[in-house]
Amino acid sequence: MSDNQSWNSSGSEEDAEPRDESGHLVGCVDLSGVLSKWTNYIHGWQDRWVVLKNNTLSYYKSQDETEYGCRGSLCLSKAVVTPHEFDECRLDISVNDSVWYLRAQDPEHRHQWIDSVELHRTIREGRREKGGVQGTIFIPPPLVRLLADSGYGSESSLRRHGSMLSLTSATSGFSATSSSSFKGHSLREKLAEMETFRDILCRQVDTLQKYFDGCSDAVSKDELQRDKIVEDDEDDFPNTRTDGEFLHNNHGSKEKLFQAVSPKGINGIDFKGEAITFKATTAGILATLSHCIDLMVKREDSWQKRVDKEMEKRRRIEEGYKSALNDMKKKSHLRGPDYEEGPNSLINEDEFFDAVEAALDRQDKIEEQSHTEKIRLHRSSPVPPGDIYSSIGTHRFSEKVEEMVQNHMTYSLQDVGGDANWQLVVEEGEMKVYRREVEENGIVLDPLKATHSVKGVTGHEVCHYFWDTAYRNDWETTIENFNVVETLSENATVVYQTHKRVWPASQRDVLYLSAMRKILANNENDPDTWLVCNFSVDHDDAQPPGRCVRAKINIGMICQTLVSPPEGDKEISRDNILCKITYVANVNPGGWAPASVLRAVAKREYPKFLKRFTSYVQEKTAGKPILF
Repeated sequence: MSDNQSWNSSGSEEDAEPRDESGHLVGCVDLSGVLSKWTNYIHGWQDRWVVLKNNTLSYYKSQDETEYGCRGSLCLSKAVVTPHEFDECRLDISVNDSVWYLRAQDPEHRHQWIDSVELHRTIREGRREKGGVQGTIFIPPPLVRLLADSGYGSESSLRRHGSMLSLTSATSGFSATSSSSFKGHSLREKLAEMETFRDILCRQVDTLQKYFDGCSDAVSKDELQRDKIVEDDEDDFPNTRTDGEFLHNNHGSKEKLFQAVSPKGINGIDFKGEAITFKATTAGILATLSHCIDLMVKREDSWQKRVDKEMEKRRRIEEGYKSALNDMKKKSHLRGPDYEEGPNSLINEDEFFDAVEAALDRQDKIEEQSHTEKIRLHRSSPVPPGDIYSSIGTHRFSEKVEEMVQNHMTYSLQDVGGDANWQLVVEEGEMKVYRREVEENGIVLDPLKATHSVKGVTGHEVCHYFWDTAYRNDWETTIENFNVVETLSENATVVYQTHKRVWPASQRDVLYLSAMRKILANNENDPDTWLVCNFSVDHDDAQPPGRCVRAKINIGMICQTLVSPPEGDKEISRDNILCKITYVANVNPGGWAPASVLRAVAKREYPKFLKRFTSYVQEKTAGKPILF
């Protein structure tokens, strides 16, 4: 390699990564295995096949699908690995705004993954730091010749007079400065004068350089000639000199020792005139510079104000950018596992409530659009004779059912209007909702009781549509899916249902026994009572899944039918009947949802449910025979 090709810049270049025969980075240990990866708030944690290789972390849906390509990858050069503070099996890997939430099988596997990822990162960083070689800038000979050809002196003069290179550099830099956009006509004129002076000065320096080179060559030649004459004729050298320009040799002839310098100087250059002009040009440059400085000092205040204004503008933009970036990061992580319901959730109560309320509003809007279609569906379910609802039953839960029925008849029908422990939270027309605040180990267990009066329906009809699962999806908007686990008798079933998730709350499921009973009145003047009780039970065929929080319930729908006598000989119509409803709910939601959010949601949802359900029963029974 030639000298012109071997010069180095001051930058650094990373060395090639050393790899083994298989193409892997030397010193790094590849790792692969199954990790649970957080996908989204719907599907939660999912097992994925994760591969660490060549400073890259990739994941596949399964080990069998690696040949189809990865579903995502992260370069670990700028990755940040964070072990979770509370979960001993979890690690978070982030690169800028992208975050992978991963969980290992146990803490030992988590440590193994963290160590392997850090090893890949540190080896790569070490090679990058080692690869950079600092050097000095070397100006190659072609650049010297290029400067010489541009009119700023010869190649030899540039080498002998190092200050010349500085001069040309300074003038070039000033040319760039003079082309900048300064406001003010006088300043631009003075800068144009500076350009003119610079060109003149450069030409004069070139001329003086040639003169100095000529003088140097002439002196060198005369010194060589004089030394030669002295050596050859040392003994015959004359004692006297006829003039200052000639010496007599031994043959009586005269030879010239020094070239006479004419008034025009060497090569016809007027050295004195050039020196005077050089002095005048320099004085002009200094004067113009002084004038430019005066103009800039006068404008310094206005420029400073502009600079301050721009700096303030820049500060506001930077603050806005940082704020937007933080909001974006917050939103990108808001659906992560750290911002959902849990003992160490990072979301506060206000944000939790806002998110739940927004999700419920979306569900209500979707339900309104599909409500009309549900009403049009004509479902029919055979109504068993009323006698079957009067029997206790003989299944294994019959005693528990009878106990629940008696509790509801004893306590649920008691008037709570004057009880100080019950608070009236909602009153809309005939409907009143009461609540009694109860907490146990930080979990809200508030019993709720609602009373309502609905015209045109009977207690039998209300309880029938509430109990029969054939109509469940028509009026229940919070259920995602349900199935009958076991039919215990004609009036008792075990039902498992999962409710729609309302992010950031965890999804809930319920396993309960639902029984419908008819309680005959002791007095013939009192109405019979229809009752549906739903209470949680355990069943081997419906074990709690890991992704849901199992809630515990004890709910009663208690109805009585009041009939007003028709006028004259008319038959009893739906205008003559009124159903008095008492709805009680004791729910243990489980989990870690904030108490204030649970109470706010209950206050909002229970009245909506009761109005929606009773309206549905009125619509389904309109025009049909009365079912007493």
